[in-house]
Amino acid sequence: MSTETTADAELASEATVTELASDLGEAITQLPTYQEFLEAKARVEESEEAQQKVQQFEQLREEFMLARQTGNATNEDLRELQAAQEELHDVPVMSEFLELQSELELELQELNEMISAPLAVDFGEKAGGCCQD
Repeated sequence: MSTETTADAELASEATVTELASDLGEAITQLPTYQEFLEAKARVEESEEAQQKVQQFEQLREEFMLARQTGNATNEDLRELQAAQEELHDVPVMSEFLELQSELELELQELNEMISAPLAVDFGEKAGGCCQD
């Protein structure tokens, strides 16, 4: 096989993989779980109560992270942050969103495992550290 033919075959193979990846991404957007997730996300974005709780939680989280960086964070600060997170998660539209997000993440993890199965490299293990024996 000539070098040009090999290069053409490699380009064709790369193009096929790219096309398949694009098709997979499009197919994922058609999954019922993904569609339900998007609808739940929109409900959270439209909910005044959820948005207010998100803002409160984000402000407390920011303050806590700053206090932690300066060594001034207390257990009371952490409890206050956790309470704000619980209040946010107790908002029905947020609770539903988080449940659907978890379901979608599980489906995507399963797809990732199927894709990774025939590969000789465990990318999850590699991400955890290098040079493992």
